[in-house]
Amino acid sequence: MKEKIVNGMQIFARAIVVPVLFLPIIGIIIALSSILSNPTIVGDGSSLINVGKYIASGLWPIMNNLGILFCVGIAMGMAKDKKAEAALVALLSFLIFLGANNEWLTLTGKLVSYKTTSDLYGTGQTIILGFQVIDMGVFLGIILGVVVALIHNKFSNKEFPGAFAFYGNTKLVLLVLVPSLLILGVAFSYIWPVIAIGISGLTGFINVSGYVGVFLYGFLNRVLIPTGLHHLIWTPFSYSNIGGTLAVGGKTVFGAYNIFLAQLTDPSIKIFDPSSKYLQYGMVKMFGLVGAALAFYKTAKPENKVKLKAILIPAVATSVLVGITEPLEFTFLFVAPALWIAYSVFDGIFQVIVVALGVRTYSAGGIIDFLTYNLPAGISRTRWPIAVVVGLVELVAFYFLFKFIITKFNLKTPGREDSEVKLYTKKDYQDKVSNSSVKEAVVKTNSSDLACVIVEALGGKENIETVDNCFSRLRVKITDADKVDEIALKATGALGVIKNGNNIQAIYGPKVSGVRTAVDKYLSV
Repeated sequence: MKEKIVNGMQIFARAIVVPVLFLPIIGIIIALSSILSNPTIVGDGSSLINVGKYIASGLWPIMNNLGILFCVGIAMGMAKDKKAEAALVALLSFLIFLGANNEWLTLTGKLVSYKTTSDLYGTGQTIILGFQVIDMGVFLGIILGVVVALIHNKFSNKEFPGAFAFYGNTKLVLLVLVPSLLILGVAFSYIWPVIAIGISGLTGFINVSGYVGVFLYGFLNRVLIPTGLHHLIWTPFSYSNIGGTLAVGGKTVFGAYNIFLAQLTDPSIKIFDPSSKYLQYGMVKMFGLVGAALAFYKTAKPENKVKLKAILIPAVATSVLVGITEPLEFTFLFVAPALWIAYSVFDGIFQVIVVALGVRTYSAGGIIDFLTYNLPAGISRTRWPIAVVVGLVELVAFYFLFKFIITKFNLKTPGREDSEVKLYTKKDYQDKVSNSSVKEAVVKTNSSDLACVIVEALGGKENIETVDNCFSRLRVKITDADKVDEIALKATGALGVIKNGNNIQAIYGPKVSGVRTAVDKYLSV
């Protein structure tokens, strides 16, 4: 049972990343457009103000309808095959639910009267695509996406004989979903208000717990990275009412990230909402890990420092610039788990410090995101210089913390191993696996075909059920975990390999999109 639960959480965590991958692009463009629409920057009466508003207005419909995005993305991400059909059925299902729920509220006299959309704030109802429905926020899309995926995986390959053949496959999925969605349209009218009370209570507990809540949020967001489940921590706080609710410009906005963006495009707001406390988990990416890397270098054996520098510099640059931390974190995660715990604790502590000092920044990504979001917002609204000062203190603190723990317990961190510090080359890989089945596969196809090696290291095509990726990990659902060759995967450039039941995560860093594309192409042949 435990394995099934963990496996289900891994599948869901992998799927929820599918829509999230696109949101930073939308956010960055909205942040940049706020520069053009800010009269303080471009001057009162400037034509650029309208240009900025025009750009933002084209993108806000996405942020205001995240439920649809999550519904389609999760269904597609969880689908074992026929992903395109799963996405289309998810869209149809979302629309069916809206119509059904609106009609039931109408028939039962539960519709709340309103003149403007803002009048519905706090009533438990909202407007989605013109339908007045129960206000479930992004959870509507998440729940429907999961329901669609489960039914899709069960019925999408079911065939019927003769004249009924047309109603098989994904058409059968929709046929099964229609009555399910009609029932959910009724059920959620009664169930969700109760759940909403629970969510409100959870939010209240986190807020009442103050800095303890912030610490736990920061700690869990980091310590769960090895499992890949950290997405289940920050995602609901960023995009749902768990992370806060605020009325901005006559519209109700849910989630810390959405609230930050909404405030960014409204110059009338003098200081940002405290919900930004859930957006500070990128501090360690820009500062803390730099200190950790310096400690690795300082404590390395003298003869290894030159080679270690060549490994650390690109890994640190990746973390600082774009906020992808795994290439650096996985250099010490498995060899020094105690150091990982200390690292997560310190990260939580420094998030508490910036929040206590009244910082209201967006600090979820690297320095590019930090500058893009916070500079247009201004110092008075975000107090971003305080975040920078605290970050520099964090850098120094992490350096001394890591240095002390490494030397005190003689940890075999990078540069202190008994073996030579090096990155595997293709020749190294071929030498290592000269007697393995992977070597045979490489010779049979092409020694330069990275995708072939990865697939064979995962047990071959027949052992692979689904392939996805997040910001830095290739996430694969396999049939038999015993067939996975971790050494071979690491030799292809994977910085680490994580096994959770039949879910495999290979850490490739920023190049993971290219790796996933190559693997998909190879599997389709």
